[in-house]
Amino acid sequence: MTQSADNKRPDSGVSDDSINMLLRFAVMMLRSGGTAIRTRELVGAMAHRLNLETPSVSLTLESVTLSVYHGSEQFVAMREVGPPGIDFRRIGELERLANALEPTAPPHRIAKELAEIEARAPQYTGWQMAIAIGLASGGFAFLNGAALPGMASAAIGGGIGQGLRWWLTRRQLTHFGTAALAAITAAGTYVLVAALARRAGFAFSHYAAGFISTILFLIPGVSLIAGLFDLLQHQTVAALSRLAYGALILFIVASGLSIVVTVAAIELLPRSAPAELAYPLRLSLRAVASFVAGCGFAMLFNSTPLSLVVAGIVALAANSVRLVLIDMGMLLAPAAFIAALLIGIIAILVSRRLDAELMAIVTAPVVIMIPGLYVFEMLVLLNRGQTLEAMQASGAGIFVISALAMGLSVARLAVPWEN
Repeated sequence: MTQSADNKRPDSGVSDDSINMLLRFAVMMLRSGGTAIRTRELVGAMAHRLNLETPSVSLTLESVTLSVYHGSEQFVAMREVGPPGIDFRRIGELERLANALEPTAPPHRIAKELAEIEARAPQYTGWQMAIAIGLASGGFAFLNGAALPGMASAAIGGGIGQGLRWWLTRRQLTHFGTAALAAITAAGTYVLVAALARRAGFAFSHYAAGFISTILFLIPGVSLIAGLFDLLQHQTVAALSRLAYGALILFIVASGLSIVVTVAAIELLPRSAPAELAYPLRLSLRAVASFVAGCGFAMLFNSTPLSLVVAGIVALAANSVRLVLIDMGMLLAPAAFIAALLIGIIAILVSRRLDAELMAIVTAPVVIMIPGLYVFEMLVLLNRGQTLEAMQASGAGIFVISALAMGLSVARLAVPWEN
């Protein structure tokens, strides 16, 4: 026998409030960027707190469907998720709520706690995030081989692009329109600043690397990594919808980038050689750039200050290991796998000792390793009809992103995810 949550029998023992709390909890997890597999696990823990049997959960990027059994009866309820976002502080608070020591709790009390979590304002202002992303963009430019003028231009372009994205998001423009306008603004700003710098006598090495680094903050890294991770965990429907969303954002950002490439007549290939530095100095500067980029993305994901610093330190350590392995001759994908495995294990262990969000410590360091330079080169070159060059760039991008997801999956198997 199947009934809806709004049409239950009074003696069924399953309250509308309990099912609504489960739905609201699952929606908040997905809307904040939580993976489907983790959302499913926490919904089971929350059901236990509400004195319900473990429900059957169907998750997509757009909706949540719950089937709760009580004896011979089944109660089905569904709710739309709404626009996706990323809020790791909220995910951490929801995890703590689901894993609270108190075994059971009345629905009205959980409803109050969920309302308080949902009502909390972001921790960082728009200008703070713009500065953080500007610094992260400059760090990306250095990691990709740009010299100081390219780093400065990328920082200015990235900061202005993020500021525009924040302003448009607050006015509820669609994610796709926001991404396109932010990409055009960030890349266009880089071109203008670089032109002024050249007139002032500054020479640019690795111009294309700095140019593309300006818009790397627009890569939907959480959607891509979470989608691949869910796919490896057999959460196929949620994974495919998340991957489709991430791919569409990538194509839209690349289209905006292509407009600037065409108007400014920028040549992405061949790549010029990066600036020569003494190896110890290069390692030190890479470490600083990795830390800054990791902290910048953690701030963008609304992580707590503690999680922000921890994410930066993990990014510094793991990305430094990855780059050293590449310097020693290892291919990009195996080096990415080892770095992601290291991130996953360290993040799980550290989150147990500190009151820090696991998702922030894991995701921010991984996102900075996504080979955005190759991804956007591939899309822009395809748009220009340079198929062979695009295929060469796509190989590195696809294999590295897959290796990152696999590294996190192996870490999850090696060390239990639960806090």
